[in-house]
Amino acid sequence: QVQLVESGGGLVQAGGSLRLSCAAAASGRTFSTIGMGWFRQAPGKEREFVAAMGWTGRSIYYRDSVKGRFTISRDNARNTVYLQMDNLKPEDTAVYYCAGSRFTGATMTSGDYIYWGQGTQVTVSS
Repeated sequence: QVQLVESGGGLVQAGGSLRLSCAAAASGRTFSTIGMGWFRQAPGKEREFVAAMGWTGRSIYYRDSVKGRFTISRDNARNTVYLQMDNLKPEDTAVYYCAGSRFTGATMTSGDYIYWGQGTQVTVSS
């Protein structure tokens, strides 16, 4: 059982930066064995994959539109996953969700994720 809490969202101008955090608390299975991901959902649109990583960092995936701008990372000592977002664009505006996978490696498939956070709002103005 894993509980996830996101934070760090806010309002920024285009070209600005935000750093999202996902703090995890786990019971039973060791948290370090669980792959993690970020998804987002804009009003009127379906949820879409953003970034994912195996907990060791040996496997990492990004959607094409954020490559070179977003960076997923982790601090295992704090059981925390981060999403550094640079050069933000209005198209990045969405609620961002942290998720935990049933697998140890990175995956882009939403059905592979069984733990979800409450979401944090990111708004980018032009």
